[in-house]
Amino acid sequence: MSSTLCFVLGTRPEIIKLSPVIRACQRRNVSFSIIHTGQHYSDELDSVFFDQLALPTPEYNLAVGSGDHGEQTGKMIVEIESVLEEERPEVVLVQGDTNSVLAGTIAATKMDGIDVGHVEAGLRSFDQDMPEEVNRRLADHAADYLFPPTETSQDQLLEEGLSEEWITVTGNTIVDAVMQNVEIAHERSDVRSRLGVEDRFALLTAHRAENVDDRERFVSLLNGVATAAEEDDLPVVYPIHPRAKKQIEAFEIDVPESIQLVEPQEFLDFLVLEDDATIVFTDSGGVQEESCILQTPCVTLRDNTERPETVEVGANKIVGVEAAGITDGTREMLSMKSDWENPFGDGTAGERILDTLGYE
Repeated sequence: MSSTLCFVLGTRPEIIKLSPVIRACQRRNVSFSIIHTGQHYSDELDSVFFDQLALPTPEYNLAVGSGDHGEQTGKMIVEIESVLEEERPEVVLVQGDTNSVLAGTIAATKMDGIDVGHVEAGLRSFDQDMPEEVNRRLADHAADYLFPPTETSQDQLLEEGLSEEWITVTGNTIVDAVMQNVEIAHERSDVRSRLGVEDRFALLTAHRAENVDDRERFVSLLNGVATAAEEDDLPVVYPIHPRAKKQIEAFEIDVPESIQLVEPQEFLDFLVLEDDATIVFTDSGGVQEESCILQTPCVTLRDNTERPETVEVGANKIVGVEAAGITDGTREMLSMKSDWENPFGDGTAGERILDTLGYE
């Protein structure tokens, strides 16, 4: 039986950010199917989130796994196309900037009668060396429906010559997801006692290739975070991504004692850590958004961001990976009040997306 909507996703952030749209489909009785590309090949990083978020098991799991960008994307395109031939949905929805997004967009746009909607359109880091930047640009310029989260993102799309008729500012679905789950997370999660972080602490995430695949840069990042956190007597909890863990072992990096390496956390547990942390250090765009929504100060361990709204409202500081910059940025963020306005919407993005597609 064919579905009206088809979701293509492959990573933790996509699962979380598309969950409000999936739930809206369930509320409105819109038929849908889910193609999980398996871009994240660790169970801790994907399938467990379906269980925690009470989402239906994907009808299709392509189990593509890791590989070079071209190889991985090519495999996905072939497999997604095969599924779409069978399903023949009216619309394919993709979210964000991963290889799964690019593959889903290419596969769908090459087929007659299938539209593509890009959730979280219009984000730009202006760094063409980032694979994610290339993916999001290509997806935006191929999609039929563009769902930017903010006016800033919309302006970027218009500046690139995309038609206003294709664009609907929805807010960011991560607001929906955080608002729907943060109270549940605090009720159910024992993550802090389990990890032994009862008092003040800092949270670290670092997984981007430009940071963890370069030994010198990765060492600088870890030492800089440790120095900055120690200045305020903060232990650091680092739920380590498989890619980063592999590189620490390969590079034989001595992780500073103040940084506690822990396994990747399930969504509700991670939400509690983000909410309760004194400060967050990250190279993740999604974590920049989530910490902003949760009123937790953020220091971004990159040289740019596609989430400038977080910086503009005072929730985030871009510092790179040098110790001096990380320390200065940490001091600045810890000295500020966490009373900024959430720039990402009111938590109804999922509903707006379905409204725009005409599924009422």
